[in-house]
Amino acid sequence: MTRRFAADTSVSMDRSIAEIRTTVRRYGANEFMHMESDERAAVSFAMRGRRILFRVPMPDQKDRAFTHTETGKLRAANVAEAAWEQACRASWRALALVIKAKLEAVEVGIVVFEDEFLANTVPPGSSVTLGEAMREPMRIAHETQSSTPLLPYLGEDGR
Repeated sequence: MTRRFAADTSVSMDRSIAEIRTTVRRYGANEFMHMESDERAAVSFAMRGRRILFRVPMPDQKDRAFTHTETGKLRAANVAEAAWEQACRASWRALALVIKAKLEAVEVGIVVFEDEFLANTVPPGSSVTLGEAMREPMRIAHETQSSTPLLPYLGEDGR
């Protein structure tokens, strides 16, 4: 099994949120907000006339991965809480990395902003992202249709 990104980070959640805010502002966001609940967190910003939203599921504090050791023994409450907080910090670091990487890829011309953030774009008048709205229809389409060749423009003879 691969090791999770930022599994051992000491960067606080607040510092990661501040880093995300600074990053999106540096790349031109004119609005920023973050929201949290016990189950999930979200970061939203407005940039280039688009509202962008990232929803992040937060680790469940009652998950066995935090409450028990790898050998199945019950962890002390403070140890379980520390493990859960570490997982939360890692999630925020991963989000900071994703947002920074996407914005830098746009900045250097590898991708186009609208394409790179399409799944995270919230259309005007909506509360869900395009990715959330399309997830189920895409699942159904892929289950019921034959796959398109990776190179559909090639003819029978490969040209």
